[in-house]
Amino acid sequence: MFTMTRVTVEDWALWRSVRLEALSDAPYAFGSTLSEWEGAGEARWRARVNDVAFNLVAIVDGRGVGQASGSAVDVEGRSELTSMWVSPLWRGHEIAESLVSEIARWVGGQGGRALVLDVKAMNDRARSFYRRLGFVDVGVSVEDPTELTMIKPLSAVDAPE
Repeated sequence: MFTMTRVTVEDWALWRSVRLEALSDAPYAFGSTLSEWEGAGEARWRARVNDVAFNLVAIVDGRGVGQASGSAVDVEGRSELTSMWVSPLWRGHEIAESLVSEIARWVGGQGGRALVLDVKAMNDRARSFYRRLGFVDVGVSVEDPTELTMIKPLSAVDAPE
């Protein structure tokens, strides 16, 4: 069984522990690197948490095992899904699905109409996962030619009750 917690700047150490594990486990999946972040101080970690509108960590037995973030909703009604990761030991336990679902629910509650993300083109497993959740490929990322952009339109079921 897992729980999810919204991370605030006060929870920066929790975010740091999960993020460093993610960067260590899957360096190919992120734009950031472990070497860029492993020596970062508290102020930088607090700033990272503060700069992103919605951050979640999945917790099992008091330990962070997954994370995801959603950006503020833009003028087109989109929020970017970033920092998505689940520990290899917990993949296949619906944690990833729940993280994306919670981000989508939050975005819907902010009036958002779509989630958008960039994923490494060679990361077939992640791309398949996102397709199962209703994301569709929309082309090469404008920010990184090694990534593809995917989008998921949100529906009324994604809005909070």
